[in-house]
Amino acid sequence: MANETTKAEIKPVETVTVKVDGRTVEVPKTTPDWQGNPIPTTILQACKVVGKEIPHYCYHPKLPVAGNCRMCLVEIGMPAMGRDRKPILNQDGTPKIQKGVLPYDPSLPRGAIACATPVAPNMEIHTDSDNTKMMREGILESLLINHPLDCTICDQAGECKLQEYSMEHGQAKSQFVETKVSKPKQVDLGPRIMLDDERCVLCTRCIRFTRDVAHDDALGIVNRGSYNTIAAYPGSKFDNNYTLNTVDLCPVGALTSKDFRFQMRVWFMKETESICTSCSTGCNIKVGSRENKVYRYEPRDNDAVNASWMCDEGRLNYKWVHREDRLKECLIRNRNSESRSVEWVTIIQELSERLSKCEKGSVAIIASARASNEELYLIKLLANHFEAITDCVPREGEGDDFLVQSDKNPNSNGARAIGIAFSEMGIQIPEIDDGISEGRIKTLLSFGENVTRVGMNDELLAKLDLLVVSDILGSHAADKADFLLPGCAHLEKRGSFVNGKGRVQKFMKAIEAPGKARPDWEWLRELVVHVTNEKPADTLPGLFNEMSANNAAFGGIQWKDLGSLGADIKI
Repeated sequence: MANETTKAEIKPVETVTVKVDGRTVEVPKTTPDWQGNPIPTTILQACKVVGKEIPHYCYHPKLPVAGNCRMCLVEIGMPAMGRDRKPILNQDGTPKIQKGVLPYDPSLPRGAIACATPVAPNMEIHTDSDNTKMMREGILESLLINHPLDCTICDQAGECKLQEYSMEHGQAKSQFVETKVSKPKQVDLGPRIMLDDERCVLCTRCIRFTRDVAHDDALGIVNRGSYNTIAAYPGSKFDNNYTLNTVDLCPVGALTSKDFRFQMRVWFMKETESICTSCSTGCNIKVGSRENKVYRYEPRDNDAVNASWMCDEGRLNYKWVHREDRLKECLIRNRNSESRSVEWVTIIQELSERLSKCEKGSVAIIASARASNEELYLIKLLANHFEAITDCVPREGEGDDFLVQSDKNPNSNGARAIGIAFSEMGIQIPEIDDGISEGRIKTLLSFGENVTRVGMNDELLAKLDLLVVSDILGSHAADKADFLLPGCAHLEKRGSFVNGKGRVQKFMKAIEAPGKARPDWEWLRELVVHVTNEKPADTLPGLFNEMSANNAAFGGIQWKDLGSLGADIKI
């Protein structure tokens, strides 16, 4: 007898009817807050339903609501109530709407802050009325009274909400004729943060992030009135691993990054979607570059991975890409340590000839868990052909209870899912050492790793008939390689990683590789074709799709399914 299944009843979403600029809309009565808890839907959120963006400074969807800046003031109207506390109706039966006015001057509107005012049945919201425009102009004038108006030298120019809103909602002339209040400039707020007091609009985004998200209650407001300023509490330092998120949150350029300060105008930079490779979290990032140079990382929103944040360590981990010791030449070295620079065609051809002579079972492969899934898949095809023993090098460090993981490899789960590494990464390396020492393993292929750092000394490497090294930076192992192939950093190619929670995410090419370095998957594919006679897909999306179809862990997902936020797999 077949088991009967019943579908759980879906509770309908309770809605509220409101009118936004004359348009009647139904909006949810509650909306999840920054912690996922249901709270009453606000005017700001209701306006988004009809595509009306309310200007704001202090509001952020992933921070507690403060209602400091008042920039989101809007004119509202509510159903007029009679003495019996029942709505007064018009002749057509609709509620009579009474607009809010100041009790001491009924000719002036009493605005409502959209970020913190819940919607109510039959509320009318006016986002572009004359009264709303007047309130916004007044708020902007107030914020600009003591502002230095130094847009020409400000790092925030081009990304500044004060600049944008002044153009859109402000007025050309100010009524303020007194002397502006001068505040300290270039205040050293921490090892990575510089504060310009005069630009600050006291939105408190930085304070709320530090206190409620990073859980480091290090910032507060000191002094009073026009002399209010952001400062670290006495006896504390603003030096946690998430301080640079306050620069992203600052809407007006009061907080700037010492690393990026005065380096590049934002409108000159190209932004590329990528993934941070500093640990297995796989924070989604935007890479800012110009003329083949990277200038900054910024977090990219992905609620399934990093929300809107990233750690300072990962954010600043990009400069190594431009190091002087980058490998740029294809080298073939003889036993007399004499090397010659060759083209890719030559090194692939000669390496293929050497590998074709290797006996099955005599090859070992050490791959990097910083390589992409597509590269690891091609390496696995080589390993299957040679019946090679494989493994990856573990990287462990300190983690925290927020974003930073102790696993410092960005693609450990990808290496495990594809079959290059095992649940305990590095467990096969001692066996590889023994195999070389005993003469069973005569060929070692090292992809993206300096094997001398995992115990393979010169004496052990000298017993090999063939040492092949592909890497990004120079190393002692690279100096000993018979064949040296220059690899690309993740910023110089496309591909995908599987993060610590089993989410497949793709990264895109931001800059060109130096010298003769080329995307690893391209030359790896050529090597597979020459050595194994297999013909993997010749495009990266096609290669991903082929890998996914041939690997149960990926569940047959397609490259197009990843989008910009990735997709979960079973690990």
